[in-house]
Amino acid sequence: MSIHIAAKKGDIADAVLLPGDPLRAKFVADNFLKDAVQYTNVRNILGYTGTYNGKKVSVQGTGMGIPSISIYANELFREYDVKRAIRIGTAGSINKDIKIRDLVFAMSACTDSGVNNHRFGGRNYAPTASFSLLKTAWDIAVSKGWEPKVGPIVSEDTFYTEEPDDWKLWAKYGCLAVEMESAELYTLAAKYGREALGIMTISDSLVTGESTSSEERQNTFTRMMEVALETAVS
Repeated sequence: MSIHIAAKKGDIADAVLLPGDPLRAKFVADNFLKDAVQYTNVRNILGYTGTYNGKKVSVQGTGMGIPSISIYANELFREYDVKRAIRIGTAGSINKDIKIRDLVFAMSACTDSGVNNHRFGGRNYAPTASFSLLKTAWDIAVSKGWEPKVGPIVSEDTFYTEEPDDWKLWAKYGCLAVEMESAELYTLAAKYGREALGIMTISDSLVTGESTSSEERQNTFTRMMEVALETAVS
């Protein structure tokens, strides 16, 4: 058993969806998985395993931010030998052409976090998605008639920043959206030789000021869940 998940070996599938919100993990388990069983509730960060299209898959909450997802991703990769990890979360648009509720697939994840600077001794590292997962997710979304946006995103260390317009520099260099986890997930997947992808739904726009409610973020945004599940078991 790991410290923060405390599941037994075999309780967690090779493929895991990673929502930040543990209640989003419960929503996925209740609405998409067959015969779902809760394998952890340590610190109320919920995890479930069930089947989707006849194949075993898990969904594990991670909490918010790079330090939190780092704990869960390390334990999933190291202690439970997870092979595929797909983040399903929300992000803020920093591109005028990306609207509320759009799907965004993170091809790479820039960051202002100091974690990788420390990890790599001041060298720069480029956290990148698994191409095979990215292509699979793209093909699935397009087959459903959806139009996901693909490109670099930003994993920020702070939600409330000292400079509210910092996002404009990232946008100038082509970043699509801001969130708080994918850079660490991609880095750890590379370290352990695993596959990772971030699939986000735009919950608010820093460009227009539009936003969605906390209830909507928790209980809807089902397109990213469907794409992630079909990608995970493909």
